[in-house]
Amino acid sequence: MAERTSAGLLSMMLEPTPAVAMTLPAEVREKLAELELELSEGDITQKGYEKKRSKLLAPYIPQIQGVDPSLQIDNRIQASSQVVLPVSKHNKSRAGNARDERFRSDLHTEAVQAALAKYKERKMPMPSKRRSVLVQSSVEACTPPDTSSASEDEGSLRRQGRLATSTPYQGHSHPAVEHWFNRVIQGSSTSSSASSTSSHPGGRSVTNSATHAALNANATATALADLMAHTQLDNHSAPPDVTGLSERSSIHLERPQVGSVRAVSRSYNHHASMMETADVQQPDPNQPRPEGQQMSPLEGEPLGAVTNWPPSLPAALQRWGTTHPKSPCLTALDNSGKPIYTLTYGKLWTRSQKLAYTLLNKLSSRNEPLLMPGDRVALVFPNNDPVMFMVAFYGCLLAELVPVPIEVPLTRKDAGSQQIGFLLGSCGVTLALTTDACQKGLPKAQTGEVVTFKGWPRLLWFVTDGKHVVKPPKDWHPPVREASNDIAYIEYKTSKEGSTMGITVSHSAMLAHCQALTQACGYTEGETIANVLDFKREAGLWHGVLTSVMNRMHVISIPYSLMKVNPLSWIQKVHMYKARVAVVKSRDMHWSLLAQRDQRDISLSSLRMLIVADGANPWSISSCDAFLNVFQARGLRPEVICPCACSSEAMTVAIRRPPEMGVPPPGKAVLSMSGLSHGVIRVDTEEKLSVLTVQDVGQVMPGAVVCVVRVEGTPFLCQTDEVGEICVSSGSSGLAYYGLPGMTKNIFETIPVKASGVSISDRPFTRTSLLGFVGPDNLVFIVGKIDGLMVVSGRRHNADDVVATALAVEPMKFVYRGRIAVFSVSVLHDERIVVVAEQRPDASEEDSFQWMSRVLQAIDSIHQVGVYCLALVPANILPKAPLGGIHISETKQRFLEGALHPCNVLMCPHTCVTNLPKPRQKQPEVGPASMIVGNLVAGKRIAQACGRDLGQLEDNDQARKFLYIQDVLQWRAQATPDHPLFLVLNSKGAVASTASCLQLHKRAERVAAALMGRLNTGDHVALVYPPGIDLIATFYGCLYAGCVPVTVRPPHPQNLATTLPTVKMIVEVSKSVCILTTQSIMKLLKSKEATAAVDIKSWPTVMDTDDLPRKKCPQTYKPPTPEMLAYLDFSVSTTGILAGVKMSHSATSALCRSIKLQCELYPSRQIAICLDPYCGLGLALWCLCSVYSGHQSILVPPLELESNASLWLSAVSQYKVRVTFCSYSVMEMCTKGLGSQTEALRLRNVNLSCVRTCMVVAEERPRITLTQSFSKIFKDLGLSPRAVSTTFGCRVNIAVCLQPNRLGKLAEQGTSGPDPTTVYVDMRALRHDRVRLVERGSPHSLPLMESGKILPGVKVVIANTETKGPLGDSHLGEIWVSSPHNATGYYTVYGEEALHADHFNTKLSFGDTQTIWARTGYLGFLRRTDLTDASGERHDALYVVGSLDETLELRGMRYHPIDIETSVIRSHKSIAECAVFTWTNLLVVVVELEGSEQEALDLVALVTNVVLEEHYLIVGVVVVVDPGVIPINSRGEKQRMHLRDGFLADQLDPIYVAYNM
Repeated sequence: MAERTSAGLLSMMLEPTPAVAMTLPAEVREKLAELELELSEGDITQKGYEKKRSKLLAPYIPQIQGVDPSLQIDNRIQASSQVVLPVSKHNKSRAGNARDERFRSDLHTEAVQAALAKYKERKMPMPSKRRSVLVQSSVEACTPPDTSSASEDEGSLRRQGRLATSTPYQGHSHPAVEHWFNRVIQGSSTSSSASSTSSHPGGRSVTNSATHAALNANATATALADLMAHTQLDNHSAPPDVTGLSERSSIHLERPQVGSVRAVSRSYNHHASMMETADVQQPDPNQPRPEGQQMSPLEGEPLGAVTNWPPSLPAALQRWGTTHPKSPCLTALDNSGKPIYTLTYGKLWTRSQKLAYTLLNKLSSRNEPLLMPGDRVALVFPNNDPVMFMVAFYGCLLAELVPVPIEVPLTRKDAGSQQIGFLLGSCGVTLALTTDACQKGLPKAQTGEVVTFKGWPRLLWFVTDGKHVVKPPKDWHPPVREASNDIAYIEYKTSKEGSTMGITVSHSAMLAHCQALTQACGYTEGETIANVLDFKREAGLWHGVLTSVMNRMHVISIPYSLMKVNPLSWIQKVHMYKARVAVVKSRDMHWSLLAQRDQRDISLSSLRMLIVADGANPWSISSCDAFLNVFQARGLRPEVICPCACSSEAMTVAIRRPPEMGVPPPGKAVLSMSGLSHGVIRVDTEEKLSVLTVQDVGQVMPGAVVCVVRVEGTPFLCQTDEVGEICVSSGSSGLAYYGLPGMTKNIFETIPVKASGVSISDRPFTRTSLLGFVGPDNLVFIVGKIDGLMVVSGRRHNADDVVATALAVEPMKFVYRGRIAVFSVSVLHDERIVVVAEQRPDASEEDSFQWMSRVLQAIDSIHQVGVYCLALVPANILPKAPLGGIHISETKQRFLEGALHPCNVLMCPHTCVTNLPKPRQKQPEVGPASMIVGNLVAGKRIAQACGRDLGQLEDNDQARKFLYIQDVLQWRAQATPDHPLFLVLNSKGAVASTASCLQLHKRAERVAAALMGRLNTGDHVALVYPPGIDLIATFYGCLYAGCVPVTVRPPHPQNLATTLPTVKMIVEVSKSVCILTTQSIMKLLKSKEATAAVDIKSWPTVMDTDDLPRKKCPQTYKPPTPEMLAYLDFSVSTTGILAGVKMSHSATSALCRSIKLQCELYPSRQIAICLDPYCGLGLALWCLCSVYSGHQSILVPPLELESNASLWLSAVSQYKVRVTFCSYSVMEMCTKGLGSQTEALRLRNVNLSCVRTCMVVAEERPRITLTQSFSKIFKDLGLSPRAVSTTFGCRVNIAVCLQPNRLGKLAEQGTSGPDPTTVYVDMRALRHDRVRLVERGSPHSLPLMESGKILPGVKVVIANTETKGPLGDSHLGEIWVSSPHNATGYYTVYGEEALHADHFNTKLSFGDTQTIWARTGYLGFLRRTDLTDASGERHDALYVVGSLDETLELRGMRYHPIDIETSVIRSHKSIAECAVFTWTNLLVVVVELEGSEQEALDLVALVTNVVLEEHYLIVGVVVVVDPGVIPINSRGEKQRMHLRDGFLADQLDPIYVAYNM
């Protein structure tokens, strides 16, 4: 490698540009070029193209044996110099007249097609979509988009690869073709780039034998067709198990971010902790590294001193305006291309003076002049009015004001318009100059004034048309001074992030830049120049407004609107005015190619320079080549094409000189893209498909010094074979970003340093944000822009290159050329590539999906980088930049906000997220004994706690005398017969029924009498009643008769199909011999509708209890022992398991006593209950507690709230209830239904200040956000913020914790505990079953609310789920509970027979091995808080984290669905609810969409992003459904397993299902 010369890498290959005597006549070449265009534009099919082409070439085939005819066309440009590597032995005998295949710059799809061929086996499931989503949203979506918007950055001509015929191996025999393909398929590290991707297969010696020539395109075509047939994707396979796909060894470097502050290296400590288990990928030791010497700065030729150059631009204007007043300065054209006005130098001078005088002297506010010299003024001129703009610009210069040219705002919501407003505000602009027509077109407020645009300062609009300006008096002359360092004008620039900066240019820099351009371009006085660019900024302004005036040139300004109508207009004007120079972009050349077949009689022979302003774009080369191909026949000389490199900050960086200057010949380089991604220049010698062909942008500007520095960190000079950022030091670059001193220092005052650390000069350099290198002959090459740079896993990729690869995949069928945006978003500490394209309205769903999957494969293969998200949007939807093109930062913003509304989305997180933390390896379990010792050593206590001791509580509890609850009822019926126990409300809030002690006893006796003759003691009886007194009375009736009651929720008459089977199941599983119910439900059970759902013949005896005879039962049944079964409590768990638990008489009494003591319940109390009475604590509070404690219960059936949401709260207020119970679903109904009605409720005198405690009954982690919003909403009605608290119970013990808060004095006297406490724990530690407390608001913090105070007589311990040993305070484990009111066991568990007996009687494996515990199946932890309760004891708080059955084991860690769901719901305003579950190792996220179906696909990326960012998990499937699809049980808990079953059975009717690849 030592032989590499620093002269610029001989290994660089420069294009030999031989004008070999063409074997094809000019008209044939022209026809071929036309055919090419028709094909690339989709105007002709591949087949038609091939047919016509072979017909054209038939007569000439014998002349050019063995060489692909399409290569012939590419022969051009005089040979001048050539630097080539020593040729490999393969290349030596290559046919002399074939132009080196490497230099073909028109984009070939071969590279992409070959890459795709590798993937033919890969299968992808296709997303499914509801039909309504397919209907495109707006009418305009069907109008073809403004193709003009071929994006500013993209409009180059991209050839669709001539798949069959132009393949360069027609000279080989058929097997050679296959051999080449096999090679590609096995091991190509391919990658393409935009239309400069050359592909050069084969390269074996080409013999000119006729036999080979005869084997023409057909064989090749067939080979390719076969290959393509195999790449068809099967859309309907099940999703792959993708958990192992991220083994891709990509390089992940800890890379500094590329931010706006590029010169500052960043420290990376902030996410070291986050990736505690991160898979830190080591840099690949084999990655290419630069090996050249350090580059030396490159100096341009000195700026020549010309004696008569004016001292400043206004001086030049004055000179020409007075000496050559009739000389034409600028010709403006209308939209039909007719010249409408020619501004002469005399007119420009007088009109600018008038404007300057008016601005300085005629505008005043409060008798003060409005403007002072140096003030900034906005210039708002439409793109088709260059004359008014020029007058305004020079008027400002003469008045010593600073013009700030900006785009005309069309609507209040223009893309990027807000940022322009910030710029104007920061520049202190108060006045905007505009034309009369433009002012009329601006949106107006009601007052008739121009509206203030979003983010804009208040502006005064001044119209510069003739009638508003005043002729200055004879004695007034504008000050024409020498160029100084004061600001002359401010040019705006939009950054990658979308923020807008103003670049200040001084008078002296403006003048120096004009002089440098004049010298570099050889401008002479009076020349004619055609300008197609935007005259407000960059090259359009520099050539067409500034330099032209300095040299008294005549500018023909071609507006964008004319180009859209007639893309050939600029060529016609060059021909018509015999223009010597034209300033264009690649796009303009591309468009003119599309239209050129209509024009025969135009000549470009007058051009001595065709300046390509975006020549620095890697793919502009294809436009230049294609343009030359076609227009060489019209007098265009190859050497007049002059690409240049510009940057807003440094102005013109380099430009190819016109041929008369005797400069070295132009060069091209074929670079390995893999090398470029590592920032290294490698000429591609191995004949891969992944190359980028770039052309030089000429020499450095006169008087400038250029060097290349490292992009990140300290600006060290690059080595000669390293890509870096080009920096310029010259008198003609911008000064600063206006008002941004910090960024200015980084960009405009860079001091490059040598490897030794010594600075190369004391002159500051300006960073140009162009990435490139200096090649042979000191030519500058550009390979990309900082703005388009995407650094993924430490490798650099260029957005434009990715666009090109996407377009090479059958571009014209599905998406509009030029309407593709590529950008990167940061997800999980790395950049991720997003591709957004506008889809043609006629593309079918399958086609689009196929196209998308192939684009992904092509990019993956060609750039070796995964695409994170590919989205297709309807036509004309993407935000447009002012002059066509896509507004990238705005598109990115919409993507991140979920406002893009794509119609197709494909996410591939599995392949491109390679920096996930390592999966947790399960450690060999530490024995429980060592754990205890470890905890003791660490000073941690064992996590156990207990409620108050029942034995020491002295209370005058009369009910304690009785062993059985039914005895308590009989005693109360005698002692206090008329004491009211129950009061049931209906939906109107009226009392539906009541019961006193005696009434309840009498009704129970009647039921008992009816049962006693028919049933045996111990029989199970199902009670199927709506919530009400009947249910309570029959419950006690069963106990009186010695039967075991089983409460069952009645079926829903409107929904028998799903609710009746559950009733049937409970009746069967509980072995009930009889059903007690009401007449109406009895009819329902035996109705015709019921037969469809269940077998109604198999019901046991059904009795209705509506009209029982008034019989007194002889005597009530006395159980022999309190351990006997009192009742069965059946419920369906969140995992869909139906489980019944056995409650003994002793447990029932103990439960009632415990609740009575905790809540201080006694007969004079009233409590309100809004719960379902069928299971758990709801059943206990409805049926048992009032009878035991004697308090009155106001019963509000939750079902009634559906028709009257305020029922419960109105009742609480009306009865002045102190204690109330509800469920989360009730709380949610109130929050959602009454959130906006608190004022109306207050007017109805609803007052909640009476509530001391409102307890939410739940078997889950407290829902902190819901309780907080409930408290907040009803604070206005007097609800104390401390009133709301939670409870916790489960199957094994229905009441572990209750938190009755007390306010005021009672709290001091009473026995109840302190307020519930909230702690913040680290979610990442929780996944490892560790509890780490963190500060509120710290990253990854999760708020957890205490689940209530442990009930008297209850003991709790936290145990390890596997070893069953006790855990320390800082561990998450299973909550075990021991108490007299534990249930005694499962009756049967339907759905999982193997649910173990040890749930109810298990012992710790170590420590206290005697106590018998029940396992709750919930994970939680204990925390000793600083609060003390009434007895002065420190209060132990129990925190419930979630159900063990529900947890997801992913990547070796334990996740709680609710945490993932919370993140997802936060990610977009339209997500109403969310549930997650796993399916074959895939995480499935179901979201309910509350909004238009258009938004469905926006959610896919946002959901994937948030789960990756916050949980380090890759979502496998995103299912978007309608609101209400996620099933919820009566307690308001999500039934995730039911949802999973529905998903697998395809019953969800989803709006969209996305499979993330």
